[in-house]
Amino acid sequence: MSEGDHHVTNNTTKFLYAFTQKVLNSDRSIRWVAITDQDGIILNEQNREGFDSLLTEEENQESAINTIIRQKTRTKFEPKIGKLSYALGRYQKLSRCLIPINENYYLILTMDFDQYNFDKIIMEKIIPLIKENKENF
Repeated sequence: MSEGDHHVTNNTTKFLYAFTQKVLNSDRSIRWVAITDQDGIILNEQNREGFDSLLTEEENQESAINTIIRQKTRTKFEPKIGKLSYALGRYQKLSRCLIPINENYYLILTMDFDQYNFDKIIMEKIIPLIKENKENF
C-alpha cells in the first residue's frame, strides 16, 4: 500500500466512524449501527454507550452478510415497485433496519424493541443524514 492509499484508507475510516457516530447519536433508541459493503462485510460498527450487543462480533458479521444477500433478492422487483427506502424486521428483543446508501454501501441498525416511531426516526433523521453524506460513499 502506498502512502497515498494509506491516506485515503485513513480518511475513509475516519469518515465511516464519524458517520456511524452521527447515526447513533440521532436517536436514543438506536442501539447498534454498522456500515457494510455490497458483500455485507462490516466496515464500521458502533454500539450505544453502555449497551451490550445481543450478538457476538462474528454473529453480527454473519447476520450482515445474510441481510445484504436478502436485499439483493429484492432488487429484482425494483423496476416494478420502486427502490427500497428501508427494510425493517421486528424481533422480540429489538427492531433491525437495513437502509441502502447506494449500490456499494448499506446501513444496518438496531433499535430498542419498544420504539414505535421507527418510521419517523428513519425517514426524518437517518435518511436525511445519508443524503447529506452520500457523495462521501
